[in-house]
Amino acid sequence: MFHSSESGTATRVLCLGITESFGAAIHALNTTKLTDGVISRSKRMMLDTLGVGLIGSRTAVFNKALTYSQSFKSDEMSSVWGKSQITLPPPYAAFVNGIAVHSMDFDDTWHPATHPSGAVLPALLALAETLPSRPSGLDLLLAFNVGIEVQGRLMRFSREAFNIPERFHPPSVVGVMGSAAASAKLLALSPSECIHALAIAASSAGAPLANAATQTKPLHIGNAARRGLEAAQLAQMGLEGNPAILDIPSGFGVYYKDYSPSAMTVPASGDFKWMLEDQDIAFKRIPAHLGMHWVVDAALAARAKLENTARNFDPKQIRRVTLRVPPSKYVDCPLPSTEHQARHSFQFNASSALLDNKVTVSSFSEAQINRPALKELLSKVKVETPKDNQPSFDKMYCEVEIETDQGQSYAARCDTFYGHWRKPLSQEDLVDKFCVNASSVLCSEGVEGLIDVVGNMERVRECSILGSYLSKFQHILHHRANSIIYLVYWSFAHERRGGDQLVLLVHVALADALIHVFAAQLGDGRCGVGETGKLDSLVILLNPDGDLTARKHLGSDDR
Repeated sequence: MFHSSESGTATRVLCLGITESFGAAIHALNTTKLTDGVISRSKRMMLDTLGVGLIGSRTAVFNKALTYSQSFKSDEMSSVWGKSQITLPPPYAAFVNGIAVHSMDFDDTWHPATHPSGAVLPALLALAETLPSRPSGLDLLLAFNVGIEVQGRLMRFSREAFNIPERFHPPSVVGVMGSAAASAKLLALSPSECIHALAIAASSAGAPLANAATQTKPLHIGNAARRGLEAAQLAQMGLEGNPAILDIPSGFGVYYKDYSPSAMTVPASGDFKWMLEDQDIAFKRIPAHLGMHWVVDAALAARAKLENTARNFDPKQIRRVTLRVPPSKYVDCPLPSTEHQARHSFQFNASSALLDNKVTVSSFSEAQINRPALKELLSKVKVETPKDNQPSFDKMYCEVEIETDQGQSYAARCDTFYGHWRKPLSQEDLVDKFCVNASSVLCSEGVEGLIDVVGNMERVRECSILGSYLSKFQHILHHRANSIIYLVYWSFAHERRGGDQLVLLVHVALADALIHVFAAQLGDGRCGVGETGKLDSLVILLNPDGDLTARKHLGSDDR
C-alpha cells in the first residue's frame, strides 16, 4: 500500500492488512526464531499428542474412520499411527490420526480454549513422509510452532474465545487454520500462497458444539488436520481465496460475536515473541473434558476428608453430593449412557472419583458406566452454578460437598488441578502418561524410540523417523500378562462356512497385530472382525484358502 507524504513525494510505507501480515509472518519465520523455552514446551506437546493418538487408535470411532479412509488411494501414502501394515493418502492419514488424538478427549488444552496439537502434528507428520526433501526435526518444530502460534493469535481476536465455548468447538475454528499455516510452512510456500492457504482453510472451519459428547466430536480435530493440509496443498497449486479473509466480519469474523483482529509481525532482527512462551499448555491426567479435572480433584479431596473422619468409606452412607461448577450446558450431563457423554459429565466424573478413589481410562467403559452403584450415586448428585464461578479454564473452580445420612458434611474445592498451565505436569509424569498410553499399542522399542526422538527433536536429521517407531506394535508373544489369548479352531461343514475357520478371542490392542501375524501364517484369506461386547476384546475369524497345517495353538506358556 502507498501513502503520500505532505511534501507530495511518493513514499512507500508498508501497511499490511491482517491477512497479509499473517501470510508474511508464516513465510518469514525461521528456525533462528525458536527459543529454548518454545522448543521445550512444544516437544512436551508432541510427545503427549503421540501417546494419546496411539491409545486412541484402539477406539471405535477411530476404526470406523479408518475403514472409511481405506477406500482412498494415491501415489503418495503416509503412515497410520500404530498400524504397521496400513498407509493412507496424506490428507486421510492426517484425518484418522487426528481423530485418534481426540477420540478419548485425552489431548492437550490451551488458553484461550482449544486443543492445539491434534490439528497440527498429524498433518505435519503425514506431509513430512511424502516430501522429496525430508524435513529435519528442527523443520518440524518450526512448522509445528507456526501452527500453534496462528491458533493462539486468532483466538485472541475475541474475548468470547477466552471462555468455555458455547457455539463452535474451537479446534474446528482455529485448528484448521493452524494446520494450514503449519503445512504451508513445511511446504515453504510464498507469502501469497500462505495467505490463500488460510483463506481456503477458513471455508472448512466451524463445527457446532452440539456434537460434543458424541462420536462426531473427534472428527473436528481430524477434519481440521486434513482440511488444513489440503488447503496448503491447493494453495501451492495456485488455488486462491479471499486475500482479506482475516480482516473482515464476513470472513473469519463470522465465528465470533466480538471480532477484533490484529496484525502478526515478525521483526527482521531480534527475537520473536511466541504465544507459547507466555501461555503454557494443560496436559490431562484423565481422558475427559478439561473441566472434569477440577471436579475429580475436588471429589477425591472431599472423599479423603470423609475417610479421615469416618475411618471407612461406604457409598451407601451418602445422602447428597453437591457440585459447585461454572455454567456450561455441554458438560452438564446428569445420566450419561455412552463413554462420550461420560467424558463430558461433571456428575459422572465426580461420582466415579467418589466410588473408586480414582478416574482412569477404564472408568469410561460400558461396564463401569452401567454399574448400579454408580447410577445410584448419580441420582443423589445436584449441580449448582455460583455467580462467581466463571466459565473459563483460567478462572473456574469446582467444589464438591458430600452430605451423609448421619448429617455430616465434607467439602473440598479445587482452583487449579495438577496438569493445568499454572501447575504443569512434571516431565517425569508427562513421560509416564506417554508410556502408559503408547505401550497399549507399541512394543517397548517403539515407546522408547519415540521418547528419544522427540526428546532430541531439534537434532534429528529426518523427522520422518517417527513413523518407523509409531508402527512398532506389540508382538503377539510379548504382550502383557493380562492380555490373555484364547485360541480354538474347528472345522465347519463346507456348505455352511466354506472351509475351516480359526477363531480367536483377543485383547483389542492386539487385534491388528494378530490379523497380520496369522494371515501371514495361514495364507491369504478373508479376515472378519466382530466385537464381542464384553470387556476390551474382539473375536477374529480367519478363513484361509491354503494349507491349514500352519495353524498354531497358543498354550499358557506362549502368552
